[in-house]
Amino acid sequence: MTPTVDQSAFRDALGRFASGVTVVTTVLDGIDHAMTASAFTSVSLDPPLILICSHKTSRFHEAVLQSGFWGVSVLAEEGEIASAWFAHRGRPLENQLSDFPYTRGVSGAALLGNSLAWLECATTAVHDGGDHAIIVGAVTAAGVRDDIDDPLLYYRSHYGTIVRLEENEKTILKADNTWS
Repeated sequence: MTPTVDQSAFRDALGRFASGVTVVTTVLDGIDHAMTASAFTSVSLDPPLILICSHKTSRFHEAVLQSGFWGVSVLAEEGEIASAWFAHRGRPLENQLSDFPYTRGVSGAALLGNSLAWLECATTAVHDGGDHAIIVGAVTAAGVRDDIDDPLLYYRSHYGTIVRLEENEKTILKADNTWS
């Protein structure tokens, strides 16, 4: 028997997890489709695989399943407006990218200009994830920008960025493998 979880408590708990923000894109029949996604992660380094989660009732979902390819733009702090726009359900498909600089990847997917990094993928598997689908992709191309380094973060329905501390994972663990 599946335990009953209070939906409000579930959403609140998930909101306590800070995440980066991506915009995922594909093209189907010459029409760009895009969505903002924080449900993105690496799966494997060898072979290079990542995954995104797509709401099954969204326009993007059917388009990405049919196209079989997609691009992921990892947004920089300057990508806040793009994130909000591509998260807005019901926005017009026509010219939805016109206010944002982008290039086309090898696959044809749009890759946003205000990104720290980008990846292009070919879908290798789709798994059921309740009201979402878990879409796994083989990375076919990747790139980073070295001129900017401040990511856009999302936490409890707010955007933010990182505060850099002197300590990091290498300085906290001493040479003798004890913690500072």
